[in-house]
This record gives sequence, structure tokens and C-alpha cells, in this order.
Amino acid sequence: MNLSYLIVSLGLIAVLASPASYSPSKEEESAKAGAALFRDKGCTYCHGVGGAGTKKAPPLTDAWKDKSLTTEKMTDQILNGGQKMPPFRDSVTDDEVIDLIAYIRAKKKPEPPPSDSDSAPSSPQ
Repeated sequence: MNLSYLIVSLGLIAVLASPASYSPSKEEESAKAGAALFRDKGCTYCHGVGGAGTKKAPPLTDAWKDKSLTTEKMTDQILNGGQKMPPFRDSVTDDEVIDLIAYIRAKKKPEPPPSDSDSAPSSPQ
């Protein structure tokens, strides 16, 4: 197993499943951070807003139901790409992969916080 997969897997397990440290707020924070990453890393370009899917890529809205989408498979897909999906290995950290997976797995997808460009005042004309 690749070290990145191990780190991501252990981190996601700690965030989502560890009884000693589990709290809904950690999971929600990770999913909210993942929502911003999903938008900012360009995932919406192919997967659509909220992962609704487009002609370019499948929907991810029901990924939480799909038990075959293991952390390892999702990590591999994000880092290495596959079929038409490009690899994001060089543009995401292990922590960001954890947050993206938390967002994709979220039953109720959180709205991402406003981006810096959303809150920047428009320049006068």
C-alpha cells in the first residue's frame, strides 16, 4: 500500500469513525472544507455543482450509499485519475484528499463557504 493511501486512510478513519475522537462537528468541518476544495480545485467543472454530474463526469451525490467506494479507491481516483479524470496528485495534499472524500461521502452536501473572489469588492469602472 502506498504511503499516501495509508496516511489518507488513517486520517479519514480518525475523522469519520474513531469513537474516541469522533464528533459530528469534525466530520462536518471536513466535509465543508471539502466542499470548498471541490469548487476551488475544479471538480465542479466536470462533476457539476454539488457533484450533481454532467456529460463529462458522473454524479457523486449518492456516493455515500456506494459501499464499493472505499477510501483507498477514492484516494486512488483523486490522486491518479482514471478513464477521463485527470490526476490531482500534484495539486492536493493528503489532508485535502481526506476533506474531499468527506465531502463526497456526505449524505447532505454542505455549501462551500464564499470564495475569496466571491467576497472581493468589484473594481470601480
